Amino acid sequence: MISKRLLTLAGCINKQDKVVDVGCDHGYLSIYLVKHVHVLNIIASDINQNALNNAISNIKKEGLEKQIKTVLSDGLENVPRDIDTVIISGMGTQSIINILNKAELDNITKLVVQSNNNLFSLRQNIVNLGFYISKEFSVYENKKYYIIIEFLKGKKKYSKKELEYGPLLLKNKENRPYFRYLLKKQEEIWKRVPKNKTILIFKIRRKIRFLKKLAR
Repeated sequence: MISKRLLTLAGCINKQDKVVDVGCDHGYLSIYLVKHVHVLNIIASDINQNALNNAISNIKKEGLEKQIKTVLSDGLENVPRDIDTVIISGMGTQSIINILNKAELDNITKLVVQSNNNLFSLRQNIVNLGFYISKEFSVYENKKYYIIIEFLKGKKKYSKKELEYGPLLLKNKENRPYFRYLLKKQEEIWKRVPKNKTILIFKIRRKIRFLKKLAR
């Protein structure tokens, strides 16, 4: 069974999507998408040959060599142009943005992304590339939260708060545990800030007040 994080990523994919899993690691997500979502067009890619070899080995064990193509690639550089859906997960925001900025995205209609940091910058940059946020999920696993976002081609405007905390996460009361988690992190930061950093203290206090409302 794959992890909750990978399962949530898989939940954003439809059978007809033409998918590339960037940074596929062991290939577990690609295998799951073929076996359980019945995706017909999928590429597993990685920049690391050893990681890709692991994926190839696992794909062969499942007898899915014909269904899953594997490509050694820095992001989307060596990926065929006929794909329309990109999955990028388990990387930092800057790495994700670098991959997307170097890529030709005209044919891409869906991005499914999970970043390990700086979600404000992630949302802001991808929205500026001509996508809007269609789904957001907070997944608790291994004592931390993973935020998974589906972007679709199109335009929408968002406030700074929406870009920081997620426009759809903000609307769903089921995400209160996630906002409690963020609140705790901000309170821990506040305790460590030197007293002479008055502007920083003000910003953190403002965040804490806002998160307390979301955490109720």
